[in-house]
Amino acid sequence: MSTIVTIDPTTGSVLERIPFMTGSEVEAKLAAAHAASLRWRARPLDQRAALLRAIAAQLRSESESLAKTAVREMGKPIVQARAEIEKCAWCCEYFADHGAAMLADQTAPSGASTSVVAFRPLGTILAVMPWNFPYWQVIRAAAPALMAGNTLLLKHAENTTRCGLEIERIVRAAGAPEGVFGTLIVTNENADALIADPRIAAVTLTGSERAGVAVASAAGAALKKCVLELGGSDPFIVLADADLDGAAAAAVTARFQNTGQSCIAAKRFIVENAVYDRFVEAFANLARAQIIGDPSDERTRIGPCARADLLKTLHDQVRGSIERGAHLVTGGRPIDRPGNFYEPTVLGDVLPGMPVFDEETFGPAAAVIRCTGPDDAVRLANASAYGLGSSIWTRDRDAARAMAATIEAGSVFVNGMVVSDPRLPFGGVKKSGYGRELAAFGLHEFTNIQTVWIA
Repeated sequence: MSTIVTIDPTTGSVLERIPFMTGSEVEAKLAAAHAASLRWRARPLDQRAALLRAIAAQLRSESESLAKTAVREMGKPIVQARAEIEKCAWCCEYFADHGAAMLADQTAPSGASTSVVAFRPLGTILAVMPWNFPYWQVIRAAAPALMAGNTLLLKHAENTTRCGLEIERIVRAAGAPEGVFGTLIVTNENADALIADPRIAAVTLTGSERAGVAVASAAGAALKKCVLELGGSDPFIVLADADLDGAAAAAVTARFQNTGQSCIAAKRFIVENAVYDRFVEAFANLARAQIIGDPSDERTRIGPCARADLLKTLHDQVRGSIERGAHLVTGGRPIDRPGNFYEPTVLGDVLPGMPVFDEETFGPAAAVIRCTGPDDAVRLANASAYGLGSSIWTRDRDAARAMAATIEAGSVFVNGMVVSDPRLPFGGVKKSGYGRELAAFGLHEFTNIQTVWIA
């Protein structure tokens, strides 16, 4: 039987060897989830909400041990790992508090004496989730799905398998009935068979463009709904009238949080010529000041890249961009120490055609691009295959709102960094995927939006 070998990205040492599930074990999980879905959909909304509140309480009670598991498996700085657990608890409570109202029948005018739109559960949802936010990505899919009356099976990234098993344990400890939530330890090659299984009603994926194409193809072949939250190369536009100190401070967090390993991290910093030099200097100085090191140390702000291949890819993108004319402002090298550490890097004078402009960069490297004004900034922002998030920094809020209408992205934040928030729909366009998570839009994605017409 083959096994998953998880590696500590801080030291390079082996953490665990976890066997893949056998065919009979996978079958048992599928059967349990399907059987549970028939019962869970009949549970009153207040009982579903009670489970979510219990999960939130369980997450908080075990926050420290859960955070340390993320530190070990993917190198997340401990302070950020704790914040991730708290955000998961908040998400559960948000859907517990507001889910019933979102799922209430909506009266619709028609030729009938009565017509309503109702939201019915679909069944069992397969969630294929990534390693970079190993708890949040799962909970933001699971909380609305469970509240809507669905059950959920998780296929987590191999390098965060223990995090996936911990989530299942937490949900069970909170009192979830057997089969309502389960973790599958299977290879990526098994995903097609899972998607094709008639007991899987729909699929949600957060991951790479490659993974999105594979899952969308399999879901299409099986005629099943899927939601895809894929990569991003988010523009961070700084106009001449912006608060430069505030923008530079936000830029460092927006780029280097989670060691730059986030789909909604700011990646392309598009700065108006009049303030370009001042912004680059402030941004680079703050990047140099970031504390790099052991992610279990509370002072650390940048930990290791989660895998050695990710570090190599990032370095290749940086070197390839410098070879094409980008200016190395700071950083630009792996750090000579055990683990997958890379210097916080800022590249200036980046142009389309360079890897750090055209490709998604997943690690602590930022690309700074000159623009001549707002129209040029929008042109550069949209010159990307991706369209997940974006931000605009300016004192002219009305102008920023007008700009937002021309930016090809699922979200536009003005004078703030892009974040995912349970109260707001989250998702992208173009190669950043389709469908929405969170808020009422995300809750309704995995429901049968049913018309009931009564003469």
